[in-house]
Amino acid sequence: MATTADFRNGLCIEFNGDLWIITEFQHVKPGKGPAFVRTKLKNIKTGKVVDNTFTAGVKVTTARVEQRPHQFIFKDDYGYNFMDMNSFEQVTLEERLVPFADLMKEGQEVTILFHAETETPLTAELPTYVELTITYTEPGIKGDTATNASKPATVETGATISVPLFIGQDEKIKVDTRTYTYAERVK
Repeated sequence: MATTADFRNGLCIEFNGDLWIITEFQHVKPGKGPAFVRTKLKNIKTGKVVDNTFTAGVKVTTARVEQRPHQFIFKDDYGYNFMDMNSFEQVTLEERLVPFADLMKEGQEVTILFHAETETPLTAELPTYVELTITYTEPGIKGDTATNASKPATVETGATISVPLFIGQDEKIKVDTRTYTYAERVK
């Protein structure tokens, strides 16, 4: 059990019968009335983000979760297959448990979140940035860089990302997996 004073980003709690991760929180002490905590909670199973307000000092049940490094091996009819980097055991996750799977290439290192009591995998998390090679994009038009315009580009995993006009085919770019956007060109 924990109280609202123990809240921190990344804390996993049991709330309304599901597991939720706190992504943002703010303690508020109004001039009149009791203190409270505003939170943004992300459902581990569905990925849905909701706002919730807790009264200060209320007790919540925390869930013990562990992050373990894995490597993406391949995709088959059952889902995505990963290998534990320490024990070399294989784990298969359903497609719904792997957000941004279209940014993942074979050999990619990911972190899989496990529920510690039941040893069930909850979700897979990609690193914040992944480096991908552009396989197709339209050529940029010379002199068309006065605005902050972008164009679609297909990367080696098949995903389509918006990139600036100066990015060409066969260039390596860094993609932010949280926002699914172009971050920078890799040199």
